[in-house]
Amino acid sequence: MTLDLESMNTAILVGAAVLMIAVLAVRASVGMGFPSLLIYLLIGVLMGSSGLGIDFSDPDIAAALGMTALAIILGEGGLTTNWKEIKPVLRMGLALSTIGITVSVLVVALSTHYLLGMSWQQSMLLGAIISSTDAAAVFSVLRRVPVVRRLGSVLEAESGFNDAPAVVLVTLISAEHTSSPLVFVGEMVWEMAAGVAVGLVVGFCGAWLLSHIALPSSGLYPIAMMALSLGAYAGAAQFASGFAAVFVAALILGNSDLPHRAATRSFAEGLAWLAQIGLFVMLGLLVSPSLIKSHEVIYALIAAVIVTFVARPLSVLASAIFQPMKLTELSFISMAGLRGAVPIVLATIPLSMDVPRSKELFDIVFVLVVVLTLLTAPALPPIAKILGVSRPNEPRDLDVEAAPLERIAADLLQVTVTEQSLMHGVEVGELRLPKGASVSLIVRDGAPKVPELSTPLRRGDDVLIVTPRKLREETENRLNQVSRGGRLGRWLGPLTRD
Repeated sequence: MTLDLESMNTAILVGAAVLMIAVLAVRASVGMGFPSLLIYLLIGVLMGSSGLGIDFSDPDIAAALGMTALAIILGEGGLTTNWKEIKPVLRMGLALSTIGITVSVLVVALSTHYLLGMSWQQSMLLGAIISSTDAAAVFSVLRRVPVVRRLGSVLEAESGFNDAPAVVLVTLISAEHTSSPLVFVGEMVWEMAAGVAVGLVVGFCGAWLLSHIALPSSGLYPIAMMALSLGAYAGAAQFASGFAAVFVAALILGNSDLPHRAATRSFAEGLAWLAQIGLFVMLGLLVSPSLIKSHEVIYALIAAVIVTFVARPLSVLASAIFQPMKLTELSFISMAGLRGAVPIVLATIPLSMDVPRSKELFDIVFVLVVVLTLLTAPALPPIAKILGVSRPNEPRDLDVEAAPLERIAADLLQVTVTEQSLMHGVEVGELRLPKGASVSLIVRDGAPKVPELSTPLRRGDDVLIVTPRKLREETENRLNQVSRGGRLGRWLGPLTRD
C-alpha cells in the first residue's frame, strides 16, 4: 500500500472521528456505570471484519502496539501515584503482585485442566493471563468509586506492579520453558530485579538531571519525564522486565521535587487516555465475534467464576499474611480485581508465538474480560457501601503548581484557593509560612494585587508564593494545613483523610 497525502489525510480524518467518539464515550460510560473500555472495544469490533470490514489480524503488530500502550499507561500510573500514600500498603501491593499471582495462576490452571480438559500449557497460560489486574480499569473505576485511601492505594499498587511478572510468566510459558522449576523461578526473579534496577537508575538520574537544568518551556518537563520513563522500558526490555522499569522510573520521577508537577500529571493523563483508546480499539479490531465458538463462551464463563470466586479470594487471603487487613477490606480488594486491556494484550503473546490453540485462548480471554467488566464494575459502588469502605467523593481543596527560579535556588508556587478550601477568609499574615517564604502576588478576578499582611484570601484567588527550594515541602505542607483546618490548622495538628 502506497502512502500519499490523500490517504494520510483520510487516515487522520477517520482517526480524529474515532478519537472524538471515544472521548465522548467516557462521559457516557460514567453514566452507565462501567469502564469506557467496553465502548472502545465495541468501536473496534464495529470497525473490524464483522462491521465496516477493516481487516486487522496481525498478532505480531497487535502484541507490539499493545505492549507499547501498556508501557505508556504504566508510566502515567507511576507519574501520578503518590508514594506517601502507597508506602504504608506497599507490602500488600507487592504480595498481591507476586504471591497473589502465583496462587491465582495455580488455582486457575488446576481447575481448567481437570474441569475443562485443557492442556497444561493452555491452562497455565489462561491462569497467567487472567490473574493480572488492569491499571486502566482500576484507575477508571476508583475515580467513580471513592473508597478509603488505604484500599485505593492497595489496588493502585497492585495494578502497577503485577503487569511485569505477568508478562514474564506468559512469555516463558508460551516459549515452553523446559528448565527445572528452580531455573524458571530464577529467570523470573532476575528479569524482575534487573527491571527494577534499571528503573531506579533512570528514575534517580533523570530526577537529578531535571532538577539541575532549567528548560526553556514548562511544556518540556512532562515530555522529558515521559521520555525517561519510556526509555527505561525500552532499555530494560532488551534483557529484563521493561514494565518493572517503566513503573519504578515513573514513580521516582513523579514523586521527586521537580517543577511543573501539575502540568506533568495532566500531560501524562492525556497521553494515557490516548494510549487506552488506541489500545482498546485495536483489540476490538483484532477479534471477530462471529467466529467465537459456543464452547469458548462456556469456557470463558466457567473461568470467570473460578477466578472471581475461588482464585482471587484465595490470592488475597494468601497476600494478607504479609500485611493483615480487615475482612471487609480484603473482601472489597477481592471483588475489585478488575480485568481490562492487560489480559487481552497478554493473550496476544502466545498468539504471536504460534502457541497451539492460542486463537481459542484469545477468544476465551476476550469474552471473559467483557463479562467480568459488565458484571463487576457496576456492582462495586453498592458493594463498597455494604462493606463500609466507601467515603464521600472529595474534590481537591487546594491546587498547587510550581515553577523553578534557578538564579536564587527557589520555586514559585501558584496556589489556587478552591471552593472547598478553608483558606477562604484567612489573612496573608495568618498563613505563617516558613521563614524565607512569602506571598508575592494575588490574582483576583483576573486583576493582580500586591498583598499586605492583613489582606484576606478569597475563593478563586490565585496566590503566588516564592519559597526557597529547601523549604518547598514545608511550605506546601503548611498551605495544605491551613486549607484543611483554616487559620487554626496549626493548633489542630496534622489533618489526614482515610
